[in-house]
Amino acid sequence: MSEDTSKPGFRRYVCFYCGTVYDEALGWPDEGIAPGTLWEDVPEDWVCPDCAATKSDFSLQDW
Repeated sequence: MSEDTSKPGFRRYVCFYCGTVYDEALGWPDEGIAPGTLWEDVPEDWVCPDCAATKSDFSLQDW
């Protein structure tokens, strides 16, 4: 995701291993996570769809 598509008030989290970004504004509909879902509300057993890293392997992306 090269352009900033997130909305104000939403955060983005990046996978430590593969760089996949979870954007709260966009969610991950293909994974059953609706747009607007906060990171805290993503299930603890969710894994990165690109590399299967755990939720704990994602960190808040700071600009």
